[in-house]
Amino acid sequence: MKLETEWIRYGDNGEYSGYVARWGGVKEPMPSIIVLQEIWGVDEHIQDVTRRLAQAGYVAFAPDLFARHGVRPEPLRSERVQEAQGVLNTLPQTHWRDLEQRQIALSQLPESKQKLVSDSLDYLFNLNGMMQDFVKQVVMTSGWLRETYEYSLGQSVASVGFCLGGSLSGLLAANDASLKGAVIFYGSAPSAELIPEIQCPILGFYGEHDKRITDEVPAFGEALFLAGKPFDYHIYADAPHAFFNDTRPSFHIDAARDAFARMLTFLQHVLTKDAS
Repeated sequence: MKLETEWIRYGDNGEYSGYVARWGGVKEPMPSIIVLQEIWGVDEHIQDVTRRLAQAGYVAFAPDLFARHGVRPEPLRSERVQEAQGVLNTLPQTHWRDLEQRQIALSQLPESKQKLVSDSLDYLFNLNGMMQDFVKQVVMTSGWLRETYEYSLGQSVASVGFCLGGSLSGLLAANDASLKGAVIFYGSAPSAELIPEIQCPILGFYGEHDKRITDEVPAFGEALFLAGKPFDYHIYADAPHAFFNDTRPSFHIDAARDAFARMLTFLQHVLTKDAS
């Protein structure tokens, strides 16, 4: 059998697009996993994760959160985002939101590039204003995989998200009562008022040194416990933010290996019809 991958359009009049991977020789519909991107978009890393999950026996689908009708805003085009990521990779992550430090890093670029990369960075650090649109898209994507897409029709859906996508994975759990499970990799927790709306188990992975995200996890866990919502999480010693991304300097192989194994076990449990 061969793994099939393609970019497809879906939604009303093809408004949305995404990258899908699945086993081509399987005739019956399979459970599906929504793979939710980091701020870098559906880049090679997210496509690789999508293929890895498909190889595990699922329809894996990564919606492009930035594109509408096949077009991204100019500052969020793939090549522009890659250039912005390259600049940020020269800085400690604690300096990413420091405008002065970013300007110093930008000054190392040719003058013709500085304004373009700066515009892309401004976009990437102000995605919160787009979160409602992102939530609408991922909820629609979940329903489309369950109810329309022929290769996952009638099957269970779970989500796996990283950073921005980790936050969206939690938000999807609060907005889609039919979701079977949500995996959060170093994403911000949903707000307290959304906790009662969560209907599925959640699995979280966090880095010890990612203080901005990880420090809020115990309170998130306590709120879920008090609300009777299943939540298991792991904080990896010496691991930073984005420890799972093997294309970044932040990659932490021990944490990534353990998290991948735990994620597959969780997905098998929540997505298999006979899971107890």
